[in-house]
Amino acid sequence: MKKAIGIRFKTNGKIYDFDACDFEIKCGDSVIVETEQGLGFGIVVTEKKNFNNNERNLKKVIRIATQSDMIQKEHSLEMEKTAFEDCLTYIDELKLEMNLFSVESNFDSTKMTFYFTAEGRVDFRELVKMLVRNFRIKIEMRQVGVRNQAKMWGGIGRCGREICCTCFLNQFDPVSIKMAKEQNLSLNPTKISGLCGRLMCCLDYEYKTYRELKVKFPKCGKLVSTKNGPARIIRHNVIRDKVTVRYESGNETEINLNDIKIID
Repeated sequence: MKKAIGIRFKTNGKIYDFDACDFEIKCGDSVIVETEQGLGFGIVVTEKKNFNNNERNLKKVIRIATQSDMIQKEHSLEMEKTAFEDCLTYIDELKLEMNLFSVESNFDSTKMTFYFTAEGRVDFRELVKMLVRNFRIKIEMRQVGVRNQAKMWGGIGRCGREICCTCFLNQFDPVSIKMAKEQNLSLNPTKISGLCGRLMCCLDYEYKTYRELKVKFPKCGKLVSTKNGPARIIRHNVIRDKVTVRYESGNETEINLNDIKIID
């Protein structure tokens, strides 16, 4: 059995597992690892755990970061800041309709990726030429959606916790206003939208459960018999197994689902 460690490349980024090899590594250590983009600089955030190499083909830790690696990382960060400012200047000069929000450089500073959002397609060929002339390295422009922007930036949701897409979501599933309706949530856009401005991903978490529980509930508007006389159902309280009914007098009350009977 081999040992795996969890490594994070960004402050709010996803945690990736790597083969620790024979290194004595503990949480908080900086390491150099092998990635698809070349060498990467990351921080160890989870302890070692056993894994079978036949089941998981993990990339390896190359070395524990040295002082020169730390200097190289600082150089990359400074390069990112300069590239961000220069790119904004070029965007203004070219009058491009795009919103640059992040620049990432690989560890050895041989490639930089510029992330931006835009309403439609953007012809950034001239922009790339200007950046290549300036930095003399490989340049990649990547257009992403506002959800991906929130995932990369991170933040705190209205629940008071770190947003889900930054913590653990690997992909964005479709979310609709129907999910909020099914759970009797407020349809106020400011209350059901996330930091990205789109509907919150968590609306999907309990949607299936609500649908399953609601099967035994009569539809809203149905006339039912109660111990206090006939009434119409106006709301469901799925979690507590209760319904709110309104009598002909206009009074409303919440009663148990078992205490009503549908009037044909």
